[in-house]
Amino acid sequence: MRNKVYFIEAADKEADELLCNRLKQLIEQENLLGNIVEMDITAVKTHFGESGKLGYVRPVFLKMLGEAIKGQGGVPFLTETSTLYKGNRSDAIRHIGHAHSQGFDYGTTGMPIIMADGLFGDEETVVSIKGKLFSSVHLAALFAKCNALVTVSHFTGHLAAGFGASLKNLGMGCASRKGKMAQHSTAKPSINLEKCTGCATCEQWCPQEAISMESDIAVIDSTLCIGCGQCLAMCRFDAVKYNWGATYEELQKKVVEHAMGICSLFPGKSLFINVLTRISKNCDCMGDTFEQILPDIGILVSNDPVALDAASLQLVEERAGKPLSQMAHDIPYRFQLDYARELGFGSFDYELIRF
Repeated sequence: MRNKVYFIEAADKEADELLCNRLKQLIEQENLLGNIVEMDITAVKTHFGESGKLGYVRPVFLKMLGEAIKGQGGVPFLTETSTLYKGNRSDAIRHIGHAHSQGFDYGTTGMPIIMADGLFGDEETVVSIKGKLFSSVHLAALFAKCNALVTVSHFTGHLAAGFGASLKNLGMGCASRKGKMAQHSTAKPSINLEKCTGCATCEQWCPQEAISMESDIAVIDSTLCIGCGQCLAMCRFDAVKYNWGATYEELQKKVVEHAMGICSLFPGKSLFINVLTRISKNCDCMGDTFEQILPDIGILVSNDPVALDAASLQLVEERAGKPLSQMAHDIPYRFQLDYARELGFGSFDYELIRF
């Protein structure tokens, strides 16, 4: 039986409110949230964008989804995880404040924001998987306490994954700091001597006592370091550095295995939405470099994130009349889909249903 992928085709620059109303009609007509029952704690995972630029899913969609989940008796909340890199999304306090400034406050969406990985991104749960790279993955702790998951992703190009959509939102976006480190880094941290102030904060927070102070400079013992990224998060002076040198193929495979882990927590209790408007060359994390690469396409919805991403990519390339690599970044970008097929995660055999 082929998995269903629903497609709401949009006119270019169609108003968000109109698209949102059509998405609401689809959800109601097809009972797409029927798997949510009374008192189901439902995580609504999205991305709040990096700036006020065009690249992110607008709050109006989240408000509608929250109301729809409440209509099923569920208890929804908005959630995200902290970034590895420094900025206004690297801890819960700044991230939530940033989300509010982007319009994702309770008054606008009707849902509170609860960070899935805690104050500093280190609250995690370990989930066993049948992967080829990992036997278990480190995910944000809060997801293990929820009953259902709704993921809202914005399809974009990506400088490492080729494109970002549901799989990346799940795999990278739902991982704890250690899970993100496992996906991104092929090396352990080192100290930038010019930036280290000798404050010893990293030493205090290191869970393995792998950091010591020598002549007022932090020194990391690589034989003790576990690559958890705690020092990266706690350093206020950007003195901790990593080799972010994972190959495109390796990164995409790791993303898929982490996505498989988060999906395993919600069998039959999840819904995935890809928004294919304002499609940019770079991910929504790079808000100051917005560059739209083709006209708006619409919204796709499915219970299968692999089928959803495969259908989204096909529509993007059909609409453009050329491969994504010619519009965004000239790197391999199908590893994530091919690897999901290799793992038996999701399905490429989907039925596209126009609504």
